Amino acid sequence: MTAQQQEKTVMITGASSGIGLELTRKWLEEGWNVIALNRSDFPSEDQSLKQAFLTRRLRPYRTSDLADFSSLSQTLNEIKSKERRIDILFNNAGGSFHELSYSRQGREKHYDLMTAAPYITIMALKELLMNGEHKTVINTSSAAIKYTKELSVEMLERPTSFRKLLGPYAASKLALSLWTQDVAPKLAEEGIFIRSVDPGGNNTLRKGKNAGLPLLIKPLMKLFFPPPTHGAGLLYEGAIGLHRQETGVYLQKNKITALPFQERAAAVSARIHAIYELEYLPIASSKQA
Repeated sequence: MTAQQQEKTVMITGASSGIGLELTRKWLEEGWNVIALNRSDFPSEDQSLKQAFLTRRLRPYRTSDLADFSSLSQTLNEIKSKERRIDILFNNAGGSFHELSYSRQGREKHYDLMTAAPYITIMALKELLMNGEHKTVINTSSAAIKYTKELSVEMLERPTSFRKLLGPYAASKLALSLWTQDVAPKLAEEGIFIRSVDPGGNNTLRKGKNAGLPLLIKPLMKLFFPPPTHGAGLLYEGAIGLHRQETGVYLQKNKITALPFQERAAAVSARIHAIYELEYLPIASSKQA
């Protein structure tokens, strides 16, 4: 392994389980360093992860809740102070909740976790991305976005109804892909590529965890969905595969796919940027003081 290979670094949010865990293992096997931003610990029985931790090739950072901007800002500030480069950033953390719930900031929680937090993470760590070679961001989206029947900023932040997986979860993933598309030209001016990728259906069920899935989905997932290595492979290909020179696109089954509600992309993007500037930055500055 060359010195240059040893320097290459990916950052993965939600890296301690499911697709994120398999993605972590894959990049470590490739000889890269992994910065992991998690709410929970890695599996204690995994000896390869233990070894990577001991050699500092796996560097975990903890936050109590990525949808809580106070907690998120503290962790992102720590990463900025300790790390020097990010070649590829995977905004992968997420989850489908079983009921309507709200973040500390007062917005629907799927939205702050999977739409706002990824944008904040990019903006906060842009300097580290600029120090990397690949300068690539992959946002984990979902095929569930096709079930979104209406979309507005108001509906995203304070929905009037709730459906497991196909309601706020799907809408928040769609909003993520829409702002990805909208900000891509501006980020391209700085040499940063950004794409959103559907990791497909994966069996990510865990004992003792309420997955927030419709009743019929759970048995289907157990019987027919592939393991999370499948989704990790699609995210990996989305980063360095066939479409590595494309930016702003949404990839489904490794193919560029049109998004619904593209006319709402600018409004979604403008709102997310306002949240970053007006809410997150004051909190982050106070944490640094």
